[in-house]
Amino acid sequence: MQPIGSGTVAVSFEDHRADVLLDRPEKRNAMDLTVVDDLRAAIETVDDREDVRVLTLLGNGPVFSAGMDLELMAEADMDGHQEIYDGLRGVFDGIEALSVPTVVGIEKAAIAGAFELTLPFDFRIIGADAAYGLKETKLGIFPFGGGTQRLPRLIGLAKAKELVLKSDTIDPDEAERIGLVNEVVEPGTVDEATRAYADELATRAPMGMTRAKGCLNSAFDVSLEEGLDMEYERSREVWDSHDHREGFAAMLEDREPEFEGE
Repeated sequence: MQPIGSGTVAVSFEDHRADVLLDRPEKRNAMDLTVVDDLRAAIETVDDREDVRVLTLLGNGPVFSAGMDLELMAEADMDGHQEIYDGLRGVFDGIEALSVPTVVGIEKAAIAGAFELTLPFDFRIIGADAAYGLKETKLGIFPFGGGTQRLPRLIGLAKAKELVLKSDTIDPDEAERIGLVNEVVEPGTVDEATRAYADELATRAPMGMTRAKGCLNSAFDVSLEEGLDMEYERSREVWDSHDHREGFAAMLEDREPEFEGE
């Protein structure tokens, strides 16, 4: 693992997978401004690598993240609020904007700001005993890291209102049932399951994956006609490619394809 910035986040690379690690275990990986800065730098480091086909985010230690650092949140004045917002917005938007698939592994807890941190990811893997949810309205504020905007887009408005306004955790099995998480795994196996999920994604054709992700992310922002036109144009970008020819050849020859991303 390569430390990033101040060392509260680390990055490593294996084959076509990038692993980002929250590395503040003595504070249950709670996020202060240093962590947010390091996380932003880690995402930029991954984004600059052409060989990466999938990204994971995990937490060092027994807990993914306890959320935002409580002292930071309690003491921040209005200027501090702006600094927190700008930092989180930059990180969360950066994760969402990545062209490659992203997978986050949630071990033991992802509360409040950490819950919101998981929302821009494409896939969420969670331990069966994890505490997962929001608590801001119990603290005199409300979620401002995407909880009122990304969450309804994932699970619908009624359930999002319940999670935001009641500020209770959601049972992992219920989270899977409503489509908030993709897979519930045994406690202690989250890291392994997350990397396995990512490795499977990394075997898919990268050109098709990135363009499909872009179309999917735009699906609710454009009209159906515009979306279908975009889908067609993106499909033309992959049609005359090595990976297209390789994929069909491998299928006809009953072997695993060797995609090159071109």
